[in-house]
Amino acid sequence: MRVLSIVHDEDAGPGVFDDVLSAARADVETWLPARQPGPGAPADAYGAILTFGGAAHPHQEDRHPWLATEKRFLAEALAARVPMLGVCLGAELIAEADGARSQRLPQAEIGWHEVTLTPTGVEDPVLGRIGESFLALEWHSYEVALPSRGTELARGDNCLQAYRIGNLVWGLQFHAEVTPEDFQHWLDHYTDDEDAVALGIEPRAIAEETRGRMAEWNDLGRGICERFLVVAKCARLVRSGVGH
Repeated sequence: MRVLSIVHDEDAGPGVFDDVLSAARADVETWLPARQPGPGAPADAYGAILTFGGAAHPHQEDRHPWLATEKRFLAEALAARVPMLGVCLGAELIAEADGARSQRLPQAEIGWHEVTLTPTGVEDPVLGRIGESFLALEWHSYEVALPSRGTELARGDNCLQAYRIGNLVWGLQFHAEVTPEDFQHWLDHYTDDEDAVALGIEPRAIAEETRGRMAEWNDLGRGICERFLVVAKCARLVRSGVGH
């Protein structure tokens, strides 16, 4: 299956999702919107699209013109009913491509925060196996807005944490993909994030907590990606007419 991976920063790529993509022998193409004008093919050429996090915020099109380019591409993918999975900034951009408007949180969420699935989330084919509540690894200053066509799948104390559009598109505010190495890099350079500085995070304390939770968290992330790929593969078979 041909898969597009949209990467906004070097330390915010597919992470442990790469393990799943490799095991599935997916034909993965990477688009770096900040460096490349567009992906290698139109949206409907892909069997699945994954878009990840990054330091940019969804409204910073004046500072990062590529945000508008990506939103247009994601809107085309939505119209073509391409299966998509967005993480953090990626989830915010998919929602905005569907007409929603993300907004800044009163304060950033960084570190481990409890997330609870909605009744619909518990039945969801991608998220439902996680359990009704779990601690999620977060690093975001904006909250994703629920698209008008979206269904709420999970919430935290402060904001929406996961949604689905139709039966093929998911957005996650939490970082289910991040590797221990990438997250440690974020902590090592937290002073580059003015919101993290304003929050007054304690990187050593977060790193210590993370060491005890990361193996289980990465297993959870791989499971999310595996189940998403199952949905995407089934959708591809339907589109190709197999079984009809």
